[in-house]
Amino acid sequence: MIIVAGWIATDIWRWIGVFAGGKLREDSELLIWVRAVATALVAGVIAKLILFPTGALEVTPVWLRVVAALGGFAVFFASRQKVVVGVVSGEVILITGWLLLEAV
Repeated sequence: MIIVAGWIATDIWRWIGVFAGGKLREDSELLIWVRAVATALVAGVIAKLILFPTGALEVTPVWLRVVAALGGFAVFFASRQKVVVGVVSGEVILITGWLLLEAV
C-alpha cells in the first residue's frame, strides 16, 4: 500500500510536469525561478556536507573537504563542465587526502 501510494503521489507531479513543460518557454520567468531554486538547494546540500558533515566524512578536517570541493569545481570547469568528471575528481582528492592523513 505504501509503495503504491508513494508512486501515485510522485507520478502525478511527473505527469503535470510533462503537460505543463510543453507549454513553457525555456526563458520564461517560471523556469528561471525553478532553476535558481534547484541550484540553491544543491549549493545548500554541498555547504552542509562541507561544514556540518556526518558519518565517515565527519572525521576529515574541514580544510580537506574545502580543498576537495574547490578541486572538483576547478576540474569541472577545466573539463568543459562535465559533472561526472568534477564529482569524481573531488572524491579522489578527498579520499587521497584522507588516506595520506591516516598514514601520518
